[in-house]
Amino acid sequence: MKHATRKVVGLSLVSLTALAAFIMVAMLAFILLDVVQGGWSHVSWQFLSQAPTDGMMGGGIFPALFGTAALTLLMTLAVMPVGVLTAVYLHEYARPSSFLARAVRVAVANLAGVPSIVFGLFGLGFFILFVGKGLDHALGYEELHWAQPGILWASLTLAVLTLPVVIVSTEEALRAVPQEQRTASLALGATQSQTLARVVLPGALPGILTGAVLAVSRGAGEVAPILFTGAAYFLPDLPTSLNSQFMHLGYHTYVLATQSPDVEATRPLLYATVLVLLLLTFALNLVAVLIRTRTRRKAAAGH
Repeated sequence: MKHATRKVVGLSLVSLTALAAFIMVAMLAFILLDVVQGGWSHVSWQFLSQAPTDGMMGGGIFPALFGTAALTLLMTLAVMPVGVLTAVYLHEYARPSSFLARAVRVAVANLAGVPSIVFGLFGLGFFILFVGKGLDHALGYEELHWAQPGILWASLTLAVLTLPVVIVSTEEALRAVPQEQRTASLALGATQSQTLARVVLPGALPGILTGAVLAVSRGAGEVAPILFTGAAYFLPDLPTSLNSQFMHLGYHTYVLATQSPDVEATRPLLYATVLVLLLLTFALNLVAVLIRTRTRRKAAAGH
């Protein structure tokens, strides 16, 4: 009787988990199908390569596509060195009981729970009004040059937002490297820095790349932080300098969905823009998976 009861309970749990997984996959499939049906016919080379026209009632999304790519690149260049170095310090050098290490961990945990709109207000107050005004004063600009929304401040704001993701994923990757490898390297006469550079970081590289992908995926789709720091409603020109404003696929989608004078006319543009954003995110994840797999194979072959 007990065996039959355990079997029924086990079968029920398996059925519930399978049902939950099916519901999640079905919801994702439904969303993707709806987006593809609504936007696939409108996606073309002209749509991807032209600027918006007629008050965004026509044309394409190239400025938004370029702005999203440039913003994501600058964000990645800013967040990865800081995040990786912070994780290396926390795991490889800092004592777990030290005040600085505990303060950094508390700050990372708190940053991960802050709403994204708060990061936008932080970027406006700190980067634009404080740092930007300080630069204008130091460099002798009489008019606003750095103390205004621009792609540099937007990318730094997103870097702060995604910093906890990079730190946590990098620290987990460092923790996954066997301690025996560190001990063997030190026993052979290598210094701690040499062990870190030649043993630990190569072994943790797949996990570090995973953190980079997670940061890029989150940063590329965030809209709230860039509302105050650089995103433009309608700007056919491309950002040519670090203090230029820019268009963004996420913000472009928000504008089309909420502020269009003719919802029915812009509906195909809206669906096509969402489809491009989803495809871009999926492509980035796919490239990261391929890079991570190749890196693991090289590391395994090296051992």
